[in-house]
Parts: sequence; C-alpha cells; structure tokens
Amino acid sequence: MKIPAFISLLAFATLSHAESPLRPVLQSLVDGHIAPGVVTLVASKDKVLDLEAAGCASLINKTPMRKDAVFWIASMSKSLTGAALMMLVDEGKVSLDDPVEKFLPEFKGQQVKAADGSLHPPKHPITVREVMCHTSGLVLANEKGLKQTQSLQENVGLYARYPLRQEPGTKYEYNNCGINTGGRIIEVISGMGYSDFMQKRLFDPLSMKDTTFWPNKEQASRLAHTARFTADKKGLEEIKQDKDVEQRIIDKWSEGVHVPRAITADMGAGIAFNYAKHYGEPAGGFFSTASDVGTFCRMLLSGGSLNGTRFLSEHAVKQLSSIQTGDTPVSPDSAYGVGFSIKLKDDEGPSVGSFGHRGARRTAMWIDPKNGLAMVILVERFDMTGEEQKIMYGGFMKAAVAAFGKAEKNRP
Repeated sequence: MKIPAFISLLAFATLSHAESPLRPVLQSLVDGHIAPGVVTLVASKDKVLDLEAAGCASLINKTPMRKDAVFWIASMSKSLTGAALMMLVDEGKVSLDDPVEKFLPEFKGQQVKAADGSLHPPKHPITVREVMCHTSGLVLANEKGLKQTQSLQENVGLYARYPLRQEPGTKYEYNNCGINTGGRIIEVISGMGYSDFMQKRLFDPLSMKDTTFWPNKEQASRLAHTARFTADKKGLEEIKQDKDVEQRIIDKWSEGVHVPRAITADMGAGIAFNYAKHYGEPAGGFFSTASDVGTFCRMLLSGGSLNGTRFLSEHAVKQLSSIQTGDTPVSPDSAYGVGFSIKLKDDEGPSVGSFGHRGARRTAMWIDPKNGLAMVILVERFDMTGEEQKIMYGGFMKAAVAAFGKAEKNRP
C-alpha cells in the first residue's frame, strides 16, 4: 500500500487563515487509505481552536464524515474511569494506597501463583493504585474460562477467584480487569451504579451529551463505521459484524430494548445483551464524539475545572497524570498514571509529560500542558499497521502543535 508523503510543517505556515492547517493532514490520511474517515479537535483550556472532519463515516453508503460523528472510543474509557475515581479520592472516600479488599471483601485471601504452580500469599494485598495502573497482577480478560457477564459486581467477583499472576506492583501488564475493578470500587463507595455515577457526576455537568454505552437511534445515525484492509491490502472496506444474525435474535438478546442495527453491525450482535442489562464496561465501553472528548480534555488541561465548575482538585489531576507504577517499567515511550498513559518522548508531537489514552480502533486524546493544548483524533479502523499509526498520530499532533501550541508560538 502506498503511504502518503509526510506533509512538511513549513506547508502549514503558508496556508490561508481561512483553511485549517490540519485539513491537508486529514485528507492525506483518507487519500492514503489509512483512515476511512476522521474527526480531529484541538483546544486550549479556554476554547476549541479547530474542529475538522474528512472522509466517510460509512464506506458502504459513502456518507460524509460529520464533525459530530459518534465513535466507539474503547480504552479511552479507562481515563474517564480514572478521573471518576479521583473525584472520590478528592472527597476522602478512598486512597490510592488503600487495599482493594477494604471495599471489595471478596479479594481477601487472594493468592499469588508461582511459576511452579504453587500458591502463596502476596507480600501485600493489591491496592487501588495497582488496579488503576495495570500492576495488580490480576487475571487478564482473555483468560481461558473467564466468562464475564453483564454485571460489574459479578465480573469483579470472578476476578477475585483467580490467583494473581505475579506479586502486586512488580510488573506492568495492561489489564482491563484491573480498571473494571476500579469501576466496581466506584460503585461500592458511591452507592450508585457505575454508569449512573459517570452520568451524574461527569457527563451531565460537562454537557457530554453523546457519551454513552448505548447509543440511541439518533446517535447511531451519526456513527462512524469501522473499516479494515481489503483482502489485497490496497484499500479499506467497512466491516459488518452482525450479517449472520437475524433481527429476532437481536431483539431476544436485548430483551426488547431497541438496539440500532448500525451498532450491532459495527460492534457485533452481542452488544444487545449490554443494552438489555444496561451494562457498560469501565475499561472500554464508551461511545463519544470529538466535542465531548475535547470538553473532558479541556477540564483536565484547566487543572480540573471548567466553566466555573470544579470537578477535580489540581492535586488529583497531578496524581492521575503522573507516573504511578514506581520503578516498574511500562515501555521506552510511555509510563502510566491513574487510567492515563503518560508520554516519555515527544516524537509524536505532544511534549514529554503529556497524558491521555488511545482506543483499540485508533482513537486517541492527549492533554499537553506545556503547549497548552488538548488534542483529539477519532478514527475507526482495524488492522492499522505500526507505520500507518506513526503517520496518522505524528502527522496530526505535530501539525496541531506547530499551528496552535503555546510553546511554538512563543519561540523567537
């Protein structure tokens, strides 16, 4: 597949003020078959600086991408969960150093499984910090025999029955079960269902009106559909993951709750069970828009407040966006905080110390305090190569920093 040439930053400076400096980057991603369609947002703490869309929301229908398109943001949900948990830390209801078993007694007596198969008590019980930064040693979501349900309480109870994979705090291992456990702690402390807490404490006050686990009919009409390589890897085609499932089966699984067919086509018919039980996974279930994600990022960029309302203390924002894994390495490029990845290199554009998250289908958000920017890129794409990712993330974020970054504008 032909990869488009990297657009030089010099070209951005010569564009007219009427045209977004990001538009050529986005169009190059579409023309080069890296993205079927894309929406990007760049904001300062005070306002949205740029909101752009290019390509198609549906390759089958040739539907133009809208700026308010709805995307499955997958693991970006972890950051929403991390922020919600830190609200409770601010209120003194939980500490990151608390043992998980303080809130979830089913974890008492959990053992570590050694390499020889023997079991022994851990040197310390897993902590809230460890489940939120992927160093707990909990069972992984892909463990054979781990059959999860549409109940967060039941699922987390299952995790507690498995031995730890290693001593807590000794190894970074990306782990949805850990973040889900953090979500369950939110439920126990708040006395509310996880999704209800998120809606009442975060989404409604921030006016994140399109952030949900269960898109309705209108939101589904704005869905950005996922694409993957064609068989010859020369182009992209839209996926359809419910083509062998009859409507009556979906209706049965959803227990009569309406599930838009666009959602089952994109996510698989199994999502009907989530609609039926009103279930959402803290580690990776939310749908959202660039504007909603941008609002969340602006709140963090502003130190935890937005439009006169404080959501998090500045100390809480500093905690969630700083390294929580201690001496345990994550990767040469990144570290991990409380539900947030932290950049250790500026090779993609955002400064060292910028924090955010990516999603499984290549959505991403980054908060860059040094440059005074929040950057969001939403794409729905399977099987994107590493080289394509470098072009997409680097192309967008370097262009955003060059055009709007505070550090760049102050440079003599």
